Parts: sequence; C-alpha cells; structure tokens
Amino acid sequence: MKLAQRMSRLGTETAFEVLAKAQQLEAKGRNIIHLEIGEPDFDTPTNIVEAGRQALSDGFTSYNPSPGYADLKESIAKDISKSRNIRVKKENVIVTPGGKPIMFFIILAMIENGDEVLYPNPGFPIYESMIEFCGGTAVPVRLGEENSFNLDIKELESQISEKTKLLIVNSPNNPCGSVIDKKDLEALSKLAKENDITVLSDEIYSRFLYEGTHHSIASFPDMIDRTIILDGYSKTYAMTGWRIGYGVFPDDLVEPISRLVTNSVSCTASFTQRAAIEATEGPQEDSILMVEEFKKRRSIVVDGLNKIDGITCALPKGAFYAFPNVEGTGMTSSEFANRVLEEAGVAVLAGESFGEYGTGYIRISFANSTENLIEAIDRIRNFVESKT
Repeated sequence: MKLAQRMSRLGTETAFEVLAKAQQLEAKGRNIIHLEIGEPDFDTPTNIVEAGRQALSDGFTSYNPSPGYADLKESIAKDISKSRNIRVKKENVIVTPGGKPIMFFIILAMIENGDEVLYPNPGFPIYESMIEFCGGTAVPVRLGEENSFNLDIKELESQISEKTKLLIVNSPNNPCGSVIDKKDLEALSKLAKENDITVLSDEIYSRFLYEGTHHSIASFPDMIDRTIILDGYSKTYAMTGWRIGYGVFPDDLVEPISRLVTNSVSCTASFTQRAAIEATEGPQEDSILMVEEFKKRRSIVVDGLNKIDGITCALPKGAFYAFPNVEGTGMTSSEFANRVLEEAGVAVLAGESFGEYGTGYIRISFANSTENLIEAIDRIRNFVESKT
C-alpha cells in the first residue's frame, strides 16, 4: 500500500517510543525508572473524577457542539480573562480533545506551501512535525544554554522574512523548563505586529511556574487579535487520559477552526467537558499541592545531577523537566540515553528528540516519586562513574 508523500514529513514523539522500549525491558523482568514521559504521576483530583462519573450517570454520552459546551467555554473565558488580565469572550474559546489539535488546526488553517513558521528549538517535537506535514517551512529558533534556554530577540528578528506567517512560543518550555520574561515577550509582541505575524502561544504549563508570575503575549496591546492561546487540563489537573484542551482564538479564526473540529473529531467527549467545568471552578488545592511537590523534586534532580562528574544541569523555572548537558561524559546524548536505559534501567530522552539544538542534552521528567528520583540519580551516577 503506497502512502501519500506527505506522510514522510510526519514525525513522532520519541517519548512514546522510549516508553515502549522500556516496557519491553520490564516484560523481561528489568526494573525501569520512567523519566521519559511528560505526564503528572498524580491521580486526577477526586472532585473532578466524581463530576465525570456524575455526568455519565446524567446521560452526557452524546454529541455536543463542535466548539464545546457553552457553559464550559464561559468558564474557560472567565478563567483566562482573570489569569492573563485580558478580556476573553466564550465565543472565542474552542474545546478540543487535548492540546495537540489546537496546534494541528491552526497550522492546517493558516500555513500553505512556502510559508515559514518560527518555532522554539529545543522544543516540543510536534511543532516541527505538523509544520512540515502541512507543507510549511519550519524555521528553528535556537534556545541556547548560554541564554538560560531562552530565545535571543535579535537572532529571532534576523530570521523573520516576508514568508514568515506564524510564530510559536512555549513558556514555560518543554523540554528546557525555561520561561520567557515579560520584557522579551513585549519585544516579541512588537515584532509580531510590525511584521504581521500571528502567534501561537503554547501555555499548557502556565500553572507549573516555580518563581515569578506567568505572562502571556496575548496581554500586550493589540496582541489578543493576533494570538492563539493554547492551554488545557492534562498537566494542571493530571487529566492526560481525559483528552481535553482548548484554544482562545481571534474572531476571524473561530469559524474555520470550528469547521476543522467538525470535519475531524466532531466534538470533545461530553462527560469530559462536564468534568472540566468542575476542574476550572472547583477547589484548586490539589493542583497547587502538586506544583509544590514538583518544586521539591526539581531540587532533588538538579542538585543530584550537578554532583555527577561530566553532567551540568541548569535550574528549570517551570514545567516539570530538567535538561542536563551530558557532553562532559564523553558520550553523545543519544548514546547516553540508550545506554542509561539498557545498562542502568533509567528511561530518559535524548535532547535531539526535541530538535537539532537539543544535541548534547537529555530530558528528564521529574514526574515520578521522590524515592524513584533519588534512586534514578544514584543509578545515573553509578553508570557515569563506571564509564570513566
């Protein structure tokens, strides 16, 4: 069976490939510590689960409007308006099965052959994959360790051309844990307006901030009309398997994106949306405590890695990932990731999984128990010391 040529341009998410390999080793009796998957290791809060269960009992098992239930969209609009200090109407909110469809739909709706999209690198691999699949030209914006894994405004400005149509920003960032400060976001907003560029702002980790306050590029003057905010429930409320995310869109994009939802997934699960209302409007203590726990784990991981000869690790300001430099071990990042899994039983991701500028690094998710993280650091230390 011959596939369409565009399928050759569709990438993948390496985390799931490494997970499968780790599970194969576990099936053979190996003990593996999983630090590869970006998934909170907490249960969905009880009040949210109960809301979902009640929704099923109440018959929320049918189709619903493609953009989502009006009361959920109203709830999201109020939350975004407050947290981002902008004015959002429910009509501008579109609910989707997870956050990835927002990326796919906006790129599919806007990008044609020859259009250029600036995206963070290292960055979430699906950005590049979707840009190229849709026929666009993916232009990597380097996030360098020397700049705390943040973009260089002047360097980015030099990459803008008359073909640049979309800029993707992700703060806090996956995989680096970096956060774009308010001054740089303001500079980006000016570049976007001066060059008529639309911005996709991936803010899925906005609640996973360990210092300071979250800022959205949409909050700067005139940016709400050229910004798509991507957010969702998977990370903040440990709802990865519930598959629910959302986007806040400018007026002109609401109808075409809604049409894409209709043509692809029809709608997001009804009972999941009812649970999402409870997540948004109900008690937030579980979410807050989860972030506090991740902050403690961050210290364990970063401090432990920096005590290993050949490894240096910057302190992530957000998300729940560390992005250590392993070049000092004498191994490539790909070799390191493969061998530490095979020989030490610790599943991590090679930095190049997140783009060319990730070479030399590995990503470690600290979404695991304190006990397992301490054991993982010990295993990594023993592994590195045995090679030197």
